[in-house]
Amino acid sequence: MQYIALLRGINVGGKRKVQMNLLRIAFEDAGFTNVRTYINSGNVLFETPETELAELVAVCDQLMVTTFGFSVRIAIVTADSLIAAVEQAPNWWGAAAGTSHNLIVAIAPKTAAELSEQLGPVKADYEQVAVTGQFVFWSAPVKTHGRTRWATIVKNKALYQWITIRNANTARKLAALAQD
Repeated sequence: MQYIALLRGINVGGKRKVQMNLLRIAFEDAGFTNVRTYINSGNVLFETPETELAELVAVCDQLMVTTFGFSVRIAIVTADSLIAAVEQAPNWWGAAAGTSHNLIVAIAPKTAAELSEQLGPVKADYEQVAVTGQFVFWSAPVKTHGRTRWATIVKNKALYQWITIRNANTARKLAALAQD
């Protein structure tokens, strides 16, 4: 079965540096097959027999500690779930210029619905939001980005630690790579 690991907070601001070729090798050494990485932000596509996601997270976290010397939060999704979510994304997601378009992924045990509920109602004047399974499709004009409820999650460390974010282009590319 194909999975995608989305590592949170690596290669950001010169901290938690991870070379993608070493990350790929670490995944292969852990017994995963058809391992591919995409860009420098910690996206790993891999195959393994069907496994509980929590078990995969534990294995991947341990390989991070063993290989790179630190633990990171990791969202693991099935390739099929990401492909389906991106195919069913709202029409507004990724469409308007001058707008941030992100895919926010909840890190277990949190769910996208739970995080969305904790943030309160959508600020319709500033953002568009759609929650689908483990994913939140979010778009906001760059000039009013800071006024959105999803932008405030960055200031709320209790919630922020439970998400990882990929822009629309990266999310679409990962879905495409998973179909190759």
